[in-house]
Amino acid sequence: MSQGSPGDWAPLDPTPGPSAPPNPFVHELHLSRLQRVKFCLLGALLAPIRVLLAFIVLFLLWPFAWLQVAGLTEEQLQEPITGWRKTVCHNGVLGLSRLLFFLLGFLRIRVRGQRASCLQAPVLVAAPHSTFFDPIVLLPCDLPKVVSRAENLSVPVIGALLRFNQAILVSRHDPASRRRVVEEVRRRATSGGKWPQVLFFPEGTCSNKKALLKFKPGAFIAGVPVQPVLIRYPNSLDTTSWAWRGPGVLKVLWLTASQPCSIVDVEFLPVYHPSLEESRDPTLYANNVQRVMAQALGIPATECEFVGSLPVIVVGRLKVALEPQLWELRRVLRKAGLSPGCVDAGAEPGRSRMISQEEFARQLQLSDPQTVAGAFSYFQQDANGLVDFRDVALALAALDGNRSLEELTCLAFEVSSRTSPSVTRSMRSSSAPTCAPPRYQMPHPQAAPLLGPTGLCRHPSRRATEPPQPPELASSPQTQGGQGPTLCLKPISAPA
Repeated sequence: MSQGSPGDWAPLDPTPGPSAPPNPFVHELHLSRLQRVKFCLLGALLAPIRVLLAFIVLFLLWPFAWLQVAGLTEEQLQEPITGWRKTVCHNGVLGLSRLLFFLLGFLRIRVRGQRASCLQAPVLVAAPHSTFFDPIVLLPCDLPKVVSRAENLSVPVIGALLRFNQAILVSRHDPASRRRVVEEVRRRATSGGKWPQVLFFPEGTCSNKKALLKFKPGAFIAGVPVQPVLIRYPNSLDTTSWAWRGPGVLKVLWLTASQPCSIVDVEFLPVYHPSLEESRDPTLYANNVQRVMAQALGIPATECEFVGSLPVIVVGRLKVALEPQLWELRRVLRKAGLSPGCVDAGAEPGRSRMISQEEFARQLQLSDPQTVAGAFSYFQQDANGLVDFRDVALALAALDGNRSLEELTCLAFEVSSRTSPSVTRSMRSSSAPTCAPPRYQMPHPQAAPLLGPTGLCRHPSRRATEPPQPPELASSPQTQGGQGPTLCLKPISAPA
């Protein structure tokens, strides 16, 4: 298979324009009035019964899970379990697990393609990982081994199921744990079919199924062939997605259990055999498999990932957090009838311009005091209650879906560093793959990373009665006493 980097993904806005790819960390569920009535009725009648029965089955799994490992030493658990323990307990857990998902409403599991054997593909990689219902993929895969957090061992029933599964456990608090996990994955993957397959969710966290997150290299360290497994939920209403920003656990569970029938598609793609270079470079291997799976799913492959508890996007060697406050700012501005547009980027490099709340309101043309106070609170203030105008301009750029990541990066360095605009423009036009300033030049500490200046435009649906303004207002640089740019507003023409 050909090699290459994953597709680019630029927008930082949860509600981007029609030409911008979606944000994979945000899931918004919009219900019509009829759908709300339907969920209220079924949620009151069907969901409680389903959830109660599912929990009963979940606890029935515990005896089978306990029986498989009862009386075995730690040394014995380092080898695959065989004999009557595997036959009885494995089939019991498999049958009850299918019953559990059936009770939750997953009446059909449609399987496409053919699962490879342990010798053909010791590792399975499943994506997109979008919900806590995704372990349903274990059923058509005949309960392969998984990788889980060591902390989950203390969770009732779940801990017993992990011991039953002989899962590979990793501790986030022990750096040596990750090295042991790597060695264990390599040992099992190269056992020549002695161990069952190991299944990974290489994204490491849940998304909204509209884009693939960056694959972590753990599943590809062994350098053995892997089989990609695609997970789809082709239902009329997406109630299963459990993203970083969106419906919580209880709401997802309640909405899904209220559906008369939920369907899941599991598709096995052909085995991916790594090249010599890929087998030596797990990151390259992971990126190429991600691209293949994204192409099969018809969604973009992104560089988005989680670092700690924050979603970030990788730009070159930078990992930039996607600030949730920016999205809240977008909502505040939308309520005021504003949406991101264009603004002059001619700020004087390396020089801050502190503005008050009153000037902030005047620049953004906001009149409602509550809206002004809410939007102003999203920016860091100094001891005098002032904010850096560059922070405002750069934050607004993150809400503009018309700029590429490279453009945002260059604009951020242009207004934040001490490099002159001419130098930044020359770097931007050069053939170098990055537009970062020289190593000894650091960006302004108050500036938001990877954000470029932009402005606001009147939202046509909110200000349709206002007379149009000259469009050239948005293209000519304007300053106030040489202190920096002003926010230039231009109207958006309503669609035909």
